[in-house]
Amino acid sequence: MEIQVRKDANRNVQVISMRGDLKVGDAVDDLRRTITQTLGSGNSRIVFDLSDVKMLDSSGIGVLVRTLTAVKQRGGNAKLVNPSEYALQSLQRVGLAELFQIYHDKETATDSFAN
Repeated sequence: MEIQVRKDANRNVQVISMRGDLKVGDAVDDLRRTITQTLGSGNSRIVFDLSDVKMLDSSGIGVLVRTLTAVKQRGGNAKLVNPSEYALQSLQRVGLAELFQIYHDKETATDSFAN
């Protein structure tokens, strides 16, 4: 899995974009390390761009939910952008889709932190 992190300086938001399948193994381990670095830098406003994530398993969902919990404890939030139909169904199947604010594009998601 390819992971890119970009900071939106205007909103002080970390945008984490992923490409590939977010499933148990290297993909989840890489994302976990990325999140640990992001939180360690004091960032608690995260946008996960899931546009290029086709598959999301329970390990991937677990990382997203743990991140949401961690950033909310710090007064922040984690939001999702454009999850694939399969990824969204995976979240809905386990009853977790309603935990996240879901947006169609990164700009709207990052702008939502201003409100």
